[in-house]
Amino acid sequence: MSQALLSPKFIGSYGHFTPLFRPFVINEKINWKLRTIFEFPEFTWKKFYFRMKERILSEAEQLFWKYGVRSVTMEDIAKRLGISKKTIYLHFSDKEDILSQVIQGKINEDVSEMHCMVGKYDNPVMEIMMVLEMMRKSTDQVSPNLIIDIRRHYPQAFALFKQHKEQYLMKSILENIQNGINQGLYRSDINPAVLARLRVEQIELAFNNDIFPLDQYNMLDVQRELTHHFVRGMLTEKGFNVYNQFVSKVE
Repeated sequence: MSQALLSPKFIGSYGHFTPLFRPFVINEKINWKLRTIFEFPEFTWKKFYFRMKERILSEAEQLFWKYGVRSVTMEDIAKRLGISKKTIYLHFSDKEDILSQVIQGKINEDVSEMHCMVGKYDNPVMEIMMVLEMMRKSTDQVSPNLIIDIRRHYPQAFALFKQHKEQYLMKSILENIQNGINQGLYRSDINPAVLARLRVEQIELAFNNDIFPLDQYNMLDVQRELTHHFVRGMLTEKGFNVYNQFVSKVE
C-alpha cells in the first residue's frame, strides 16, 4: 500500500474526516488501529461509516426519549459519543434528520413486535389489549415532551408517524375488529371502518397536550382509559369473558 496514503499530510488534507481519525492518531503518526483499517480487507470504510451512524442514532434516541427533542443539541449528542459535531454532519444533515431516522427505526421495531404478537394470540381481544401493554412498556421511559416536540416542531418526523398511522395502524385495527366479529367476540352490529378510524384517532388524541395537558393528565393513563373504553364498547358476552380474564391477570 502506498505510504502516501498513510502519511499525516494525506490525513490532514481531509479535514472533515479528522474526527474519525482522531482516536487513532498519536503525534501525527499512524498507530496499529488505523493501520488495521487500511491493511485488513474485512474492515471496510463502509462498515466503519455505518457503525458510527448506528452509534449516533442509538445515543440520540436515548437523549430524545429522556429529555425530549428541542432540549437536546447536536453538541449534546457529540459530547456523549466523544466525537465532534463535524462527524455527526458527515452522516446527518441536521437534528430532524437524526430524529426522523430514529422514529423510522422505532416504527420498524414496533411493526415487527406487533407481527409477532398477532402470531402469538389468535384472540382479537387479547391481541388489542397486549398492544396496550406493549405501548406501556415502550413509553414508560419516554419524556412526555418528546411527543409534543415532534408534533409541534418537527413536521418531517411527525409525517412518519402519520404515515404509519394511515398505512399500518388503520389496517391492523380494521383486521382486528373484523376477526373479533367473525369469532363472536365483538358485536356484529358495529361498523368496522368507523371504529377503526375512531381508534386510530384516539391514539393520537392522547398525545395532544391541548386536550390532555401534561400537568393534569398522565399520557399512559389516558391511553389506557381510551383503549379499555373502546374495547368494552365492542364486546359481546363471549368477548367480555375473555376481556375479564385478561383484566384479572393484569391487575
